[in-house]
Amino acid sequence: MRLIVFAKSLIKKENITSQEKAVIIKVCQKSIFTKIKGQNMPNNSSLIKIYVTTLNGARRLVLILDEEIDVGYFLFFRKKDDSIGKNISIKNSEFKKALQQYLKLLDKDMDNNNFEIIKLFN
Repeated sequence: MRLIVFAKSLIKKENITSQEKAVIIKVCQKSIFTKIKGQNMPNNSSLIKIYVTTLNGARRLVLILDEEIDVGYFLFFRKKDDSIGKNISIKNSEFKKALQQYLKLLDKDMDNNNFEIIKLFN
């Protein structure tokens, strides 16, 4: 992944601090992730999950990876033990519902130029 896009509404919705954002950027630079099933995903994209260990406990990071241009789009950064973080899977109805909502928010922010792009250095 060479870039990561942070939609501002998703940063707000997930209550991401500047410290958490720095952690997200750091783990994305390693490009170690697991592809997971998504639903209604954009063409040429995959949903990816990254396991993150922080001083505040285990987290789950979810992004959309545009495989054609190698750009990640931030979606979720959840504690391992919350209702979404404990089961990042389309089989989890809470995750599935939130994913659809977050994809709409991401689209809206992209259309309204309400995002930040961070260049990753591998």
